[in-house]
Amino acid sequence: MDGGSAAYSRSVEDVFQDFKGRRAGMVKALTADVEDFYRQCDPDKENLCLYGLPNEQWEVNLPAEEVPPELPEPALGINFARDGMQEKDWLSLVAVHSDAWLLAVAFYFGARFGFDKNDRKRLFGMINDLPTVYEVVSGKNKARTSGSNHSSNNFKSNSKVRTSESQVKYLKRMHPKEGDEGLDEDDEEEHEETLCGACGENYASDEFWICCDICERWFHGKCVKITPAKAEHIKQYKCPWCSNKRGRF
Repeated sequence: MDGGSAAYSRSVEDVFQDFKGRRAGMVKALTADVEDFYRQCDPDKENLCLYGLPNEQWEVNLPAEEVPPELPEPALGINFARDGMQEKDWLSLVAVHSDAWLLAVAFYFGARFGFDKNDRKRLFGMINDLPTVYEVVSGKNKARTSGSNHSSNNFKSNSKVRTSESQVKYLKRMHPKEGDEGLDEDDEEEHEETLCGACGENYASDEFWICCDICERWFHGKCVKITPAKAEHIKQYKCPWCSNKRGRF
C-alpha cells in the first residue's frame, strides 16, 4: 500500500532494509500490539488487510483502490476469520499470509529494479537468515537456535535474579554495577543465537534482555518496554503474548 523508502531504492541492501522494516511492523502487530490488532480486525467491517510499513509500524486498512496496485496486496479479509477460529490459530494464519506478502513485496522491488540471478539469490539469503513472522508468532523460532534445550535452560537458571520470593530471569547488560563479573565467554557464545520473541533478531551482548516466566521466550527489553530498573521489581514477568491470552482461546 505504501511504497515507502524502497520506492527510491535500487540496491539489494535497500530492499532488505525495507523488508526488515515491514516485517518488524507485522511482528509488532501480532505480538506486542495484539490486543489493538485484534480490536481493529472487526468482522463487521469491510475486507481488511494487515500492512507492514517500512518504518517498523503497521496498519489495518482497506486494500488499494487502483488496479493494479502500486505494491502486491496482503491477504484480503483477515477480519472475517477472526471470530471463527481460536485466537492463536487466527494469528498464526495471518502470520503465514504476512510472510507470503513480505516476500512478494521484496521480489516485486527486485524485479522493478532489475535484480539479476545473483542479486535475487543474495536478497533471499539475507531474508532467510531471519525467522519468519510465523516462527516468531508461534514461538517456533526457538527451534532455529543452536545448542540443546538442556544447556539453554541451565543458562537461564543461572541468569535468574531473586525478587521478593519469586524469580525473574533477565540479562544485566545496561549499566553493570561495579564488581559485577557478568557472563563468561562460554555463556556469551551459548546465548548469542537466541532470538527475541518479539522482533526475531539475535542476541547482542550490549543489550538488555528479559525472559518470560510463562513461555520462557527471551525478549529485548526495548521490544517489551521493560528496563533493568523495572525488572528488579517484577515478581513474575509475563510477555505481551502471554498477557493477552484470555477467554477468547
